[in-house]
Amino acid sequence: MDYTKITETPSNHDDLERMDTATILQKMNGEDKKVADAVALVIPQISKLVDALAERFKSGGRLFYIGAGTSGRLGILDASEIPPTFGMPHERVVGLIAGGDTAIRKAVENAEDDRIQAWKDLMMHNINSNDVVVGIAASGTTPYVLGGIKDARANGLLTAGITNNPGSPLAMAVDIPIEVNVGPEFVTGSTRMKSGTSQKLVLNMISTALMIKIGRVKGNKMVNMQLSNDKLVDRGTRYVMEGLGVDYDEAEALLKKYGSVKKTLEEEGK
Repeated sequence: MDYTKITETPSNHDDLERMDTATILQKMNGEDKKVADAVALVIPQISKLVDALAERFKSGGRLFYIGAGTSGRLGILDASEIPPTFGMPHERVVGLIAGGDTAIRKAVENAEDDRIQAWKDLMMHNINSNDVVVGIAASGTTPYVLGGIKDARANGLLTAGITNNPGSPLAMAVDIPIEVNVGPEFVTGSTRMKSGTSQKLVLNMISTALMIKIGRVKGNKMVNMQLSNDKLVDRGTRYVMEGLGVDYDEAEALLKKYGSVKKTLEEEGK
């Protein structure tokens, strides 16, 4: 396939080892400033994915992220934050990484080169045609991701891909390509930098917009969050105070009675 692998093109900066610390950081920051603008250009594609996800979620569908290395870890990070933030069951948004859970902390050699393992991993979750699979790969060429996407699509699932190489094999293989062109990395080829940052931004947008669309946010509040520590109980209490116009002690007592901000507001706001 004829396309330019932008993630491997030379950095805009050279002689990095000769720079003083402040210069290194300033130039890195200058490159990072380009990321949000690059993400803004793909909002139409992200929007298409979110709307499709919301429709499927209302019918019991799920979201699966598949990736390797940094991309896989970012998918797992996003998925792992959905239950505490929005009160959704862990199995509704799932992150899978080449090499399994071991690879979250330590690289597993050659795991990303296995073209059939991603589908095996997905099958462990009884994947079905109501689910959506999002492949994440800065290069757009990771075999683990490509294999999983092709198998998912062949089995009737909606697929999307987040990549930093427009026109890459991943972009060509999915139903909804999200191609974020952040340009060359500060350290040539180090996609944990701008590429990874752009992936984190896109994942934030996908999951947060999805949770809003399916009713897990009220106003601008995380009314379905799990009250799993003192900080979150305090936050929930303040949400109740604002929503019902009561003092802190009463809000806290009501919150503990009903067990969630949403139920408290629904029951006491009648």
